[in-house]
Amino acid sequence: MFDQMHARSPAALSLKPLGLFGGTFDPVHFGHLRLAEEAIDCLELECVRWIPAGQPIHRESAKKMPLLTATQRLDMVRLAIAGNVHFELDPTEAEVRQPSYTVPTLERLRADTECGGQRPLVLLLGADAFVGLNRWFRWEALFDLAHIAVAHRPGVPLDTAALPSALADIYRQRHTDSASALADSPAGRIVSFAMTQLAISATQIRSLLAAQRSTRYLLPDAVITYIQNMHLYSANKHST
Repeated sequence: MFDQMHARSPAALSLKPLGLFGGTFDPVHFGHLRLAEEAIDCLELECVRWIPAGQPIHRESAKKMPLLTATQRLDMVRLAIAGNVHFELDPTEAEVRQPSYTVPTLERLRADTECGGQRPLVLLLGADAFVGLNRWFRWEALFDLAHIAVAHRPGVPLDTAALPSALADIYRQRHTDSASALADSPAGRIVSFAMTQLAISATQIRSLLAAQRSTRYLLPDAVITYIQNMHLYSANKHST
């Protein structure tokens, strides 16, 4: 379909790459927001489309399933990205409430007239997620549908020696050091970029909320207010 070596058609030359950022977002926090913001600058993206998962499937046990409903997580992302003209929301996966697999999601986007077959799509992943990419559903088909951009800590590039052999082979074949190369084809390349590290995790935030401790400066105030008003992550209203 979209081999990395295929050049774009003239009709696609005006289409800047579109970043895609999927996740559970349970809850969305400043680490997520900063990754998306820096990806726009580092990768020369037109914007980032946030895609909250309806029913995540990359979870090993019921204990790791989202604590909140898809609607609640969607609402929090909507509040978090409001006001940023370079962020947009795709509610489809959260609204259908079915298992969210990345390849079918990308196929859905490719079938849409806005993205079509020629617009460069860039799937944003953290380094930890990328290392386990070979366990994803139909993972090799990802490269027919999108580029992949891997965020890593400044000064600590992706350790290719730690990659499973099949993924390491793919990485060597498809990796580029040039973010500009993402605009040259619809899909198929792998690029990495350093992002400012914020020691924030959703697990940490949920623990703080459960203990009724402050989460201020870890996530947007609008999201904190939503959590408080909905009495989420704890039976009691949380202090900040």
